[in-house]
Amino acid sequence: MKLETIDYRADDAAAQFVQSLRETGFGVLSNHPINQALVESIYRDWYAFFQSDDKHNYRFNPSTQDGFFPADVSETAKGHQVKDIKEYFHVYPWGQIPATLKENILTYYREANALAAELLSWVEAHSPVEVKKGFNEPLPNMIDGSQKTLLRVLHYPPMTGEEEPGAIRAAAHEDINLLTVLPAANEPGLQVKAKDGSWLDVPSDFGNLIINIGDMLQEASGGYFPSTSHRVINPEGMDKTKSRISLPLFLHPRPDVVLSERYTADSYLMERLRELGVI
Repeated sequence: MKLETIDYRADDAAAQFVQSLRETGFGVLSNHPINQALVESIYRDWYAFFQSDDKHNYRFNPSTQDGFFPADVSETAKGHQVKDIKEYFHVYPWGQIPATLKENILTYYREANALAAELLSWVEAHSPVEVKKGFNEPLPNMIDGSQKTLLRVLHYPPMTGEEEPGAIRAAAHEDINLLTVLPAANEPGLQVKAKDGSWLDVPSDFGNLIINIGDMLQEASGGYFPSTSHRVINPEGMDKTKSRISLPLFLHPRPDVVLSERYTADSYLMERLRELGVI
């Protein structure tokens, strides 16, 4: 298994992208329309926010899940006992956002959502007929009017040597949603699990856009599109002194969307949030 970088503007980009998703659960795009200068400014400004005490003024609302999540309430990946080494901020257009950071982060939210909708249309167009028949509605329609799509600003702090034994920045897990859209972080560390059980580094050239399948798309496609395990490993050597900022957009359907005979989008999300220990 190998992850190839795909030129978004290539004539066969859609077909290559969907094939990569099918084979690996991941697709990596270069030459895409997301504004790189905007991403860089968000990384810089939110890094400063995470270094400040102001973050505690935006502590998350347990009922709505928006705002700042400190490290002591961070996620524990499904099947793991140790919390990830990270803190993060949940951005929703309707949620709490620091005023000085609001314009840029919501601009990115809109741009990334627009691209994600296009990528869903690629998946729809290049799915086999029998898989398409299983979709209760066209994939891009599932996100129309959704208030659940989450933009998470992640901060993985420098390593101190005092971390809990067995803790890593993000333990192996699968995402909950349809697709996750992620600009390459300011530091490497993202890995995907291959079919043979080995771990492969995801191409992290700054400027790449990394997309992976979530469990909801796996459920809606009857398993045709695999939600692949991935993780963020701890840095080594001098890299231990560096923070890592990451900006995943978790594309969620409307709560009423029927994924399968077993689940709506809402019932699936609630089940997974309980498993993660965040509700």
